Amino acid sequence: MGEAEPEQRLEQRFEDNRPRLRAIAFRMLGSPADADDALQDAWLRVSRADTSAVDNMDAWLTTAVVHVCLNHLRSRRQRREEPLVHVPDPVIAPESAGPEEAVVRSDQVGLALLVVLDTLSPAERVAFVLHDMFGVAFDEISLALDRSPAATRQLASRARRRVREQAPPPDSDLARRRAVVDAFLAASREGDLDGLMAVLHPDVVLRSDGGRARPQLTQRVSGARQVAAQAAMTRQLAPFVRPALVNGNPGIVVAPRGPVQVIMEFVVSGGMIVAIDVLADPERLARLDLGAVLG
Repeated sequence: MGEAEPEQRLEQRFEDNRPRLRAIAFRMLGSPADADDALQDAWLRVSRADTSAVDNMDAWLTTAVVHVCLNHLRSRRQRREEPLVHVPDPVIAPESAGPEEAVVRSDQVGLALLVVLDTLSPAERVAFVLHDMFGVAFDEISLALDRSPAATRQLASRARRRVREQAPPPDSDLARRRAVVDAFLAASREGDLDGLMAVLHPDVVLRSDGGRARPQLTQRVSGARQVAAQAAMTRQLAPFVRPALVNGNPGIVVAPRGPVQVIMEFVVSGGMIVAIDVLADPERLARLDLGAVLG
């Protein structure tokens, strides 16, 4: 037992932990805006709590944020307001950003991984994120989930298998990944199906989220031939394509004569495109800060 933490010192401790807490919340919720809201909610709860019995303040703050994120995830599932295909909010950086800056700005989480995390149960997501991404011990995670360490370990194991199956890690060389994407875009401009097939993995997955405003653009397409056919149909957008880094991966922003219409992220693994994530929801696109990309 110790004395309650003075509010000023507690606030400083929270601010010192903010980058790590925000990274956890972002991976939990898949949205920078939702992560910021979660931290604000967590701080309101923390600032009113009695901390006199807290021995490990950093772990206690982590648990507070995890509880807020769990409530949000459970509420999201109960409302079932997400579309059949949901592409999380991307973090955009200009193509000129260096690899180090891109990694920092993207929080090292690609959209493909966030999409897979969205398919996990809230408890699986918490166990996987905290253990596999942040190295938190299962004993600590079990307290946040109110489950045994053994059950928590099983949750993380199930989540890990699904992530490995559905979100292969991208190649490490960003320049080579961009070259593969450029080849894809060139083939798309020319309507070159053979060229598209050459850079698409046979099991490539395209996920497109048009939101409520553009439901016709919400779809999931699997297989190289099907994805190539979709790409060849969009050749008219080629003049309006601007390269960008989307969550640290090669991507494009499509802005024909005004508002942004589409953002795409490409995951390149083993020298081939294994996933393409498309955000085409005008409401969410309008909320993104794209000044650095659009000039």
